Amino acid sequence: MAAEPAEKRLKSSLPLCVAHRSSAGRRATHNLQAAVEEALCGVSSLLWDGAYRLQALASVFERDDAALPRVASFFHQEALKQQQEAEAMLGYLAERGGNYCGKDVQKPGCEAVCAVLPALELLLLQLKEEVEVLVELNQLARNHRDPHTASVVKSHFLAPRVDRLKLLGDLLTNARRVGCTNDQTGGFGEYILNELQEELTG
Repeated sequence: MAAEPAEKRLKSSLPLCVAHRSSAGRRATHNLQAAVEEALCGVSSLLWDGAYRLQALASVFERDDAALPRVASFFHQEALKQQQEAEAMLGYLAERGGNYCGKDVQKPGCEAVCAVLPALELLLLQLKEEVEVLVELNQLARNHRDPHTASVVKSHFLAPRVDRLKLLGDLLTNARRVGCTNDQTGGFGEYILNELQEELTG
């Protein structure tokens, strides 16, 4: 009798963990499907990467040549939220009996950012990518008859990002309005944003 073909993977934006060590068979009582476990592991790493990137962006605005303390504080707060969400997802994975494999920390990919506008745009792209990935994770859990994971992903990870995206859209609009640019030539606009934008206080 011929062996059954391996399960085909559909095109996906989920950052699956290629070296994942499944807990299947070891803690079957938690009923966590291997595909969902692997996706939770990969998405956890994505959230950690985002936290490191936001921390790096915060440090940009703490330099002597930038010195925008409220902007720096905003990115520190976003990094903290991201870190807490990554920890929460790892906690949920452990609670369900799954494994987290971890991965090497990559460079944050924002070394060239030197102004508020591109930093906010980078955060916007990051949040949009995370929303797309979390929507797919929610759907994957539903497809694997795991409504608990689907509900946790929606309420604890997707919903908060909707509010953050709205806030970020407002910040970007105001940054352009006061004259922030993609380089350091918009210094006065950045100063005004740093001093007057209430959302930067968290």
